[in-house]
This record gives sequence, C-alpha cells and structure tokens, in this order.
Amino acid sequence: PLGPTTSTSIAPSMGFGPLSMTVGCEWGNVGDIMRTLKQPGPIHPARIDSISGNARWVEFTVPAGVTLLDGVTGPLAAAGFGAACVRFSEARVDPFRYVRPARAADASHVAYFSAPYAPAGTIRIEQAQGTFGWNGGEPFLHCHAAWIEPGGHRRGGHILNGETTLAMPVEVEAWGFDHLRIDTAEDQETNFTLLQPSGPANPGGNAILARIRPNEDIVTAIEAVAASHGVRDALVAGSVGSLVGTRFADGRDISDDATEVLITRGSVNGGEAVIDAISIDMSGLVHEGRLMRGSNAVCITFDLVLIRAG
Repeated sequence: PLGPTTSTSIAPSMGFGPLSMTVGCEWGNVGDIMRTLKQPGPIHPARIDSISGNARWVEFTVPAGVTLLDGVTGPLAAAGFGAACVRFSEARVDPFRYVRPARAADASHVAYFSAPYAPAGTIRIEQAQGTFGWNGGEPFLHCHAAWIEPGGHRRGGHILNGETTLAMPVEVEAWGFDHLRIDTAEDQETNFTLLQPSGPANPGGNAILARIRPNEDIVTAIEAVAASHGVRDALVAGSVGSLVGTRFADGRDISDDATEVLITRGSVNGGEAVIDAISIDMSGLVHEGRLMRGSNAVCITFDLVLIRAG
C-alpha cells in the first residue's frame, strides 16, 4: 500500500455523503440524489489516490499492421515511462474487437463486460483515450473510444487492444511519467483487477496521476484531486473510466448501471472543474456533452492525469 510520502489519499466525501445513497445493486435515485451502486467488497477507506510528479509530452506515429497494444505501448515503454495517458483520433483499424458495459450476471460484480464484438470491415476510430501501465510486468493499455462502422453506425466501448490491428498509420500523443508507475492489482472493493498508481511523490511536479474509486462524483473528485495538491488551475490531460449511468448538464440522462467514459475536454479553473465527456451506454450508443456536477458517480474506477496550468 502507498504511504503518505508517496501519495495523497482522500477519505470518503462526495460519494458517501448526503448527495448519495446505496441500496444493493439497485439505483439510489431519489429526487436529486446521485445514483450509486453497492460494491461487492469492503469499502476502501481512501476514495482517491493521487500522486504529484513530472510528466513529459511525447508524440509518435504507430505504423499500419501492428496491434494497438504493441503499437501504442512499445514506444511508451521504450521511452522509459512507468505510466502515461494517451490520445489519438482518426485511426483506421481492421480487424477490430471490443466490449461494451453490461449488467453483471451475479452479485460478484455490480457491472461487467459484454461478450466481444467484431464488426466486419475497416473501422474509423473518431476519438480514443487510454491509460498506459503494466500488467504482470508486461506493457498494458486501457482504452475507450468512439468510432464509425462501415454501415455508418456510430458506436463506442472498451477496445480489446491486442486483437485490434491498425490498417493505416496513426499519430499518438501522450503525457508520460518517468518516476511514477501504474500496475494492475486486485481490488477487493469491486472484485476486479484494476490499474493502481504508485511511486515517489514530487510536490513540485507539473502533473498529478490519480485513481478515483467507486461512488465519487467525477467532477467534484477532480476538484478534490487538484485541491489536495494546492492546484487551482489544471488541464485534464487523460481520463478513462466508468460511471453509474451518465447525467449531462443539459438534462439528458443515461440510466444504465454502467457507462464507459472518456473525457474529451476538461479543466480546473479557480478550483472549479468543467468536464466534457463521451459516454457509451450498454447498447454501445455514444452520448456526449458537459457532465452535470454532483450527479455522476464513478462505477468501477476512473484513471486521471492533471497537468498544472501556468
């Protein structure tokens, strides 16, 4: 476990306060109460783990004919990064395999993944974001995206990176950490294997690497991460995770148990976060817009990178 010299741990606040309630694996929505889900395991006392460090920005071209897993993680590992957030767009892939969020088959999880989908033909990935880390000592990529299928359908989900191959070269941008790491670890609260940041903190670093646990509102959690490191202004450079449904500021509401999410634009200005995101429902449909503050609980986990502004 990380000690106080390596990370800032934030105790339960938004997710277990007056704005939320937990009722088994059912919705906790009463009036304006944030919807939450009761996880199968014991609640971890720290709801947010965050570490301040130095991040470097890099860009590189991934050639055609390689899998997303090898093509994206190879240059990041070669650069010496222990953790990174990545972003790319307008990628063509074939073959392509992915999963969607799905209801859990039993009480061992609050939500799960669908069976894999493999649409035929060349897929155009509009936008994708990912988290680079390590799984059993091997490079790993957690990637969410929205794409257009050959028939014109717009869908999204969680890409199976080792089974998806680039049909054309693509440019990738990343913020990488030399002295911080992300590794997979068993998570008792959710009963999943999840990505966990670790490493020596650098209070003067230009970036923050964080993980947000279930039932914390993603917008106020981002504010809490920034505030815990004395940051008033920051760019949300990388962020993928899941929410309990999704509520947008314009009133639209996705009522699924789980949605896969990537933040397309986000910032903290004067301590207040404004977050625009793509949310993918259990049917694979893509929704996007500004997230409603105080109404979007993390479902399983959320990976986050903040870059200090100024």
